[in-house]
Amino acid sequence: MKYQVLLICLVAYIAPSSSKTNFFGGRCSQQDPEVDDCLLRSFNSLVDHLKRGTPELGIERTETLVIDELSIALGSGPDGYRATFKDIHATGVENMTITNVRSDLETHQFQLTMYGPHISTTARYRSSGILLLVRASGGGDYWGEYEGVKAKVYFRGEPYTKKGKTYLKLKQLKLDFSVKSIRMGVENLENSNAVLEAALNLFINTNAQELMKEMKPQLKQDLAEKMSRFLDRILAKIPYNDLVVD
Repeated sequence: MKYQVLLICLVAYIAPSSSKTNFFGGRCSQQDPEVDDCLLRSFNSLVDHLKRGTPELGIERTETLVIDELSIALGSGPDGYRATFKDIHATGVENMTITNVRSDLETHQFQLTMYGPHISTTARYRSSGILLLVRASGGGDYWGEYEGVKAKVYFRGEPYTKKGKTYLKLKQLKLDFSVKSIRMGVENLENSNAVLEAALNLFINTNAQELMKEMKPQLKQDLAEKMSRFLDRILAKIPYNDLVVD
């Protein structure tokens, strides 16, 4: 009998801590008037876990975000400038932190404000059309340095029960972002020379924010799709009860 009692006590002691890892670092009470501050700490705790890699969730540690392709168009007609960027690699995304959380827990809606001090990108690109009164057809390497990146991510979930626990199914996600300052350019151009390359880089940096506006719609769509798949996978593995109680 004493061994049965000891076993029951041992299970009761171990079960709360080892049956699952609370990646949020704790739970937030829905009745807490400062619940958004608690959620801010909890979401950043989850982000810290994900940055280090989380085998329990099938997440490997990575420092690079990869985007397959995006395009821009400047001007219309047959001579309008078109550029396609492929195999885009972005580093520094892992240094983004959540700076603010707004929630409506009755309807399971969350808005996260994020900030990253610096993001660097590289890509291969091809272009066609007229730019700077010069036919700029060809390809080369693209690079970009983005300072002061701010993003807002809104998502809404729908609760469901699995094995006696509540989870969220992602129903909607939107995002937007802004960049305080941008430096970007091209190099190793095909069928070009140093003068044209310098002229292109001068134009690109002088009009960096305008070029970002052209890239932004497709970039937002691509990022939203990637984040939706990623977040839905995370929400399916972590009980909502690990984040919010009451």
